[in-house]
Amino acid sequence: MQILWGIDLNVGSGETVLLLGANSAGKTTLLRTIIGLIQCRGGSITFDGTALQSLPPDQRIRRGIAFMSELGVFPTLSIEENIRLGGYFLDNATVRRRSARLYDMFPDLAAKRRHAAATLSGGQRKMLGIAKVLVSEPKLLLMDEPSSGLAPVFVKQVIKVLQTTIDAGTALLIAEQNVAFLELANRGYLIDGGRVRLSGTRAELESSDAVREAYFGL
Repeated sequence: MQILWGIDLNVGSGETVLLLGANSAGKTTLLRTIIGLIQCRGGSITFDGTALQSLPPDQRIRRGIAFMSELGVFPTLSIEENIRLGGYFLDNATVRRRSARLYDMFPDLAAKRRHAAATLSGGQRKMLGIAKVLVSEPKLLLMDEPSSGLAPVFVKQVIKVLQTTIDAGTALLIAEQNVAFLELANRGYLIDGGRVRLSGTRAELESSDAVREAYFGL
């Protein structure tokens, strides 16, 4: 079954772009296609001047793309193992050095580094998922529903952490239903039925009747 129809979008270096849309709009399919988990059957995907369509996921990751799924972590692995897995293609010294910085950023994870990810709260799992993808220091971070299953207080915490990531120069493409993530975005696209229905700056999306009424009931 074809899910995406003529999607045309771009993310600039260091830019944060939000993919808004309801469930089944095609957001997850788009992210999984960019990272290579779903084959692109037409069109092109270009990153840093390189065509990606024929490359497997691991080669896309080595070129500087990271993907955080809605689950984000491997529950049966320890916190430490999850983070190491995010940097599987790096040498051990680099992983240790970057892990130390991430533990400073996420002290709750540092205290439980040898505990299974399954023992963490929902908010802590999201933080671990973010740490797992940041250990590779990606140029582009793809995130699928980072607010999924979180209480509002944890959503604010995730947004605060992502702002730090943005300040460090990482480009983000975030698929979300939660309009709160607009505060991070430079631009955004509204996806519906596998098509781009609307695109614009943060201000344009915030003032859009299509976004407020059709998707968020505002």
